[in-house]
Amino acid sequence: MPGASSRSTPRAKRPPPRRGLSYRDAGVDIDAKMSAISRFSALARTTFSRAVLNEIGSFGGLYDLAAERARRPVLVSSIDGVGTKLRIAFLTGRHDTVGRDLVNHCVNDILVQGAAPLFFLDYLATGKVEGKVLESVVSGIAAACKDNGCALIGGETAEMPGFYADGEYDLAGCIVGIVDRDAILDGSRIRPGDALLGVASSGLHTNGFSLARKVLFETMGLGVDSYVPELGRPLGAELLEPHRSYLALLKPLLRGKAIKAMCHITGGGFTDNLPRILPHSCDAVVDLGAWTPPAIFRIIREGGRIPAAEMCRTFNLGVGMVLVTAREKSEAVRRRLAAKGERVVTLGRVVRGSRRVLYEGVTS
Repeated sequence: MPGASSRSTPRAKRPPPRRGLSYRDAGVDIDAKMSAISRFSALARTTFSRAVLNEIGSFGGLYDLAAERARRPVLVSSIDGVGTKLRIAFLTGRHDTVGRDLVNHCVNDILVQGAAPLFFLDYLATGKVEGKVLESVVSGIAAACKDNGCALIGGETAEMPGFYADGEYDLAGCIVGIVDRDAILDGSRIRPGDALLGVASSGLHTNGFSLARKVLFETMGLGVDSYVPELGRPLGAELLEPHRSYLALLKPLLRGKAIKAMCHITGGGFTDNLPRILPHSCDAVVDLGAWTPPAIFRIIREGGRIPAAEMCRTFNLGVGMVLVTAREKSEAVRRRLAAKGERVVTLGRVVRGSRRVLYEGVTS
């Protein structure tokens, strides 16, 4: 049209608010966060020892190493999360177990190197602070820290509106432990002929949940409230069973030299975790016929028609910790643990090789 402008009409500017905007208007409620942190502090205090020198709320946590008795102390650290097991907590509305998962997983990760935990820090991020939910999560963290003799000396609660869906959060933790340098377990003492002992898990622990959820919920059409006769309880309760800590069980055995190495079976299953402790000249042979995995693993395998190799690389199959011992000492170790009511199986052996995992008794 002659004389018409090619420019679009500018949009009218929104009038400024009658009052200044606050952080709460952007979705961050500092008062709610500080109130939650105040309650967390009381929970954390129950885990303190004389080595903790300050309260929760300082910029950093102080821990006095002079309280530890080690001739040549070495600090051992690890950091991890709970993964998509959190989705089960969201679906069930139960949040008191994932904190235990987080702490116990981290405790086991440093235990395999012979370390005992000193202190723990958590990171919890959410879209909106929901006091009761966060308090439930932190209560699980504090309870597990107390059970493991580990001080919860600090953490971070991040409120990130627009970043997480309503009712969801992410969770991670960092642990620091100590071991005398002469007592470090690094796998260097492993030799061909050594025995592999498997200590029972409490279920899936904290790995394989993405595949488990796809099979159980999408392929099989189950829900967290579905009662599964083979499990004797609803599926959600089975999946939320907390990750075991092996510290109290195995720490007494570390005072001797019977255990040469330990392997925490987490993400990657046997296939990717056992090579982490093997010398370059050794293979691990795992006999899949040496034990019967708990029902949840059979349900997942059959429901998803999952090949044995994939199961071995995704799940712990009922074995949460592997101990490596000299063959002549393996039976004494097994009997000592069995006397405590522990289920322990001889699941394989070490042979000459090139740091691989070989399987026997594979059925599919």
